[in-house]
Amino acid sequence: MPKPVHRIHFLGICGTAMGAVAAAFRELDFVVTGSDDNAYPPMSTFLEGKGIKISNGFTPENIPAEVDLVIVGNALCRGNPELEAVLDQRLPYRSLPETLKEFFLQDKTNIVITGTHGKTTTTSLIAWIFREAGCDPGFLIGGIARDLAQGAAFTNSNYFIIEGDEYDTAFFDKRSKFLHYLPETVVINNIEFDHADIFADLEEIKLSFRRLVNIVPGRGYIFINADDPNCAEVVTKSLSQVFTVGFREEVTHQITEVHYDSAGAEFVLRDHSFRLPLIGEFNVRNAAMAVSVALAYRLPIEVIQNALARFAGVTRRQELRGEVKGIKVIDDFAHHPTAIRETLFALRHRYPGHKIWAIFEPRSNTTRRAIFQTALPEALKLADGVILARVARVDQLPSDDRLDPERVVQTIRACGVPAFYEPYVEDILHRVKPLARPGDVIVVFSNGGFEGIHQRLLTELAAA
Repeated sequence: MPKPVHRIHFLGICGTAMGAVAAAFRELDFVVTGSDDNAYPPMSTFLEGKGIKISNGFTPENIPAEVDLVIVGNALCRGNPELEAVLDQRLPYRSLPETLKEFFLQDKTNIVITGTHGKTTTTSLIAWIFREAGCDPGFLIGGIARDLAQGAAFTNSNYFIIEGDEYDTAFFDKRSKFLHYLPETVVINNIEFDHADIFADLEEIKLSFRRLVNIVPGRGYIFINADDPNCAEVVTKSLSQVFTVGFREEVTHQITEVHYDSAGAEFVLRDHSFRLPLIGEFNVRNAAMAVSVALAYRLPIEVIQNALARFAGVTRRQELRGEVKGIKVIDDFAHHPTAIRETLFALRHRYPGHKIWAIFEPRSNTTRRAIFQTALPEALKLADGVILARVARVDQLPSDDRLDPERVVQTIRACGVPAFYEPYVEDILHRVKPLARPGDVIVVFSNGGFEGIHQRLLTELAAA
């Protein structure tokens, strides 16, 4: 930086990662302010409790007169009046990933967890194991692990464990975020097409992962999903040591003797048995990746086993929000056909013999598009009944690029599964209320708040 930094202003401060980093700066005695057009609890109250002044909405007047640095959130784009003022005044600005690199990741052993699916759970598992081993790691996670009780911590430890997103960095930097994180160790859980708003196809995504592999030092480690050919493809030119984790033979870390029950799973890795209180094959893979990383850093096997057995999971991942009259309502963040499919498989293990209803909101920048017109019904038809909401922000997409939810419903019905298109939350509540029976499980898939549908469902069912 050209001059010492003491006063920092965040544009989009109430994002999960932005808020965590803003709080970390404040605890280091920086003067921190911020603005957001979604300044509401719990993040707004959390930041205000740290002594951070937050402005609701974006205007040039929000920018402090003597600001030294402006952090620009990923969601900010040209035309935002506060951002335009930053550019007009030629104020120093950085993206959040750049800021992390410059202020927090230098001289750290950075463990970066990537992939289309499972990043949050795997990052949480690794951070939890390292904490239980007494390493007191810093971490930044795109969710809240119940054991860690927060999404971020900035400690004096040599270890920093970070969820590495392939999404772009900022309006002025279209590289993937994870390219800024100075990785010594990289985990690649899987690679599929996603983020259709910034990637044209799977090849562009794989190019970003190749670039990530290319910046891991020769003494570093890369752990890949051995059962995903896309992962193998992006590490072919790696100069770092590559470990393969999966169910196939001829891998460095083979997962064997897997057993599922309603309370979780057991598996064997490197001749050691592990118990995990999470369900589904995806979670076994996530856990195996976490164990493999912990073993590479020579953490005691007993500590790893005990930490895994007591892991309480991550919010919004198969999270039971409540039960009314014997009907369970579950919240799940899944918004990609693969994740939806695997969650439905997992719920079959947890609730054998129960009828499962799936409610899905097409909200992400990819599931709103026609590219998943075939894959979505293939995943959702694994439920016993399906309700599809309207496509979010549909006016932002050309008609030939939009997901057609009514066609999705028709395709599912043709497979013999009851399916309904109910555009609005009120419509969904009225549809579910007479259909749900004691013993049923209702899983809501959305990567947003979905207008508080979970509690509204519980209230409506209680009144039935």
